[in-house]
Amino acid sequence: MLSVAVTGNIASGKSTVLKTWARAGVPVISADDLSREVVEPGTDGLREVARAFGEDVLGPDGQLDRGRLRDRVFRDEDARRKLESILHPRIRDRREEWMREQRRRGVELVAAEIPLLFETGHAHGVDVTVLVDAPPAVRLERLVRLRGLDAEEAVRIMSTQADARATRAMADLMIPNDGTPAELEQRALELLARLKARLLLERG
Repeated sequence: MLSVAVTGNIASGKSTVLKTWARAGVPVISADDLSREVVEPGTDGLREVARAFGEDVLGPDGQLDRGRLRDRVFRDEDARRKLESILHPRIRDRREEWMREQRRRGVELVAAEIPLLFETGHAHGVDVTVLVDAPPAVRLERLVRLRGLDAEEAVRIMSTQADARATRAMADLMIPNDGTPAELEQRALELLARLKARLLLERG
């Protein structure tokens, strides 16, 4: 099985690439989905977050108030690292179990979204790393227009992430996302074709 990790800074277009590949029949797993699963009501992940940050990060329905928590952790690096120490091991365990299940099913190609791929040392656990890269100004505009963040909060979140220049040097492959959504989808499909060709070559 060829395992592919898709990474990139916030609002770079990772989710669009994964959705494009999913429509093409590739099993994919989203970091956003996993991050929600590990803090669903009743999970030990949510209980630990509440213990670490206080019950006020929970909404009236018992769900995690992600906006309130985000505002807190992106103003305080120690708080952000504490949250990562709670979430990342749980996310990793779920993702690895999903990978094992795909392998048991005989799947030939899978893709996982891993935003902090190189920062967390998870690159060694996959066969191919793909960076989705968009200019900072483009990402800022997307965060404000599409996700409803104010510019100050968006800049604060972006400032906590790695410089894309360093990530480019570490990634095996890159998909530039400096154009339209249609152009990104086309580039994603072109790269998928290259990955499938690699599979055929490895099969002999």
